[in-house]
Amino acid sequence: CFEVIDAIKEVNRLKDDQIFRAKFSAITDVDIKKAFNTLGKPNENESLAVDARQNLDLRLGCAFTRFQTKYFQGKYGDLDSTLISYGPCQTPTLGFCVERHDIIQTFTPEPYWVVEMSITAENFEVHLTYSRGRIFDQQCGHVLLLLIKQYSEAIVQSVKYSTQKKQRPQAMNTVEMLRQASSGLGIDPRLPCRLQRDSILLVTSAILEQRLILILLTLIYRGP
Repeated sequence: CFEVIDAIKEVNRLKDDQIFRAKFSAITDVDIKKAFNTLGKPNENESLAVDARQNLDLRLGCAFTRFQTKYFQGKYGDLDSTLISYGPCQTPTLGFCVERHDIIQTFTPEPYWVVEMSITAENFEVHLTYSRGRIFDQQCGHVLLLLIKQYSEAIVQSVKYSTQKKQRPQAMNTVEMLRQASSGLGIDPRLPCRLQRDSILLVTSAILEQRLILILLTLIYRGP
């Protein structure tokens, strides 16, 4: 930001106490308003630290990319070693992704049981569940069920009330949009960003066209 400050000072001759910085990580209504409501002073040390990190990332990336590319050439027959990129951020992130993938692939489903019951009082039915949730030992679950069946009455020990409010949906940032597109529309998040964008636009256009048709049909139906 100090490159911008230096350029502005040459034109507007602003003083340091007249310059503020808004920090936000997503271009959404909530994030931008929060950033402008919590303006702060630019920190030159932070700016220099960012510049130093970018310089280190570039130098490390260039050095290790060249090293890996040369090292792995000819090591594996099916490996395309034309260019094996390295980045101080991308490589650890790739490691996390691979580790998670291995966990998913080697996951073994384990059967479990749950204890559920319902009681009726004054024509009002209440569903109850076991406080510990899942039971992974069928024999223990069966013993617990037999113990419960010995009683025909239950005592309410405490009552808690809570109020929940459903907030209106906020504007989505890119990560949230891709997450919902993956879970709700089945768009593969591994696709390149351009293909994801095109897929989302196609679905959105189809929804809008369908909605328009529904509106027209409603108008026709309600017409005189």
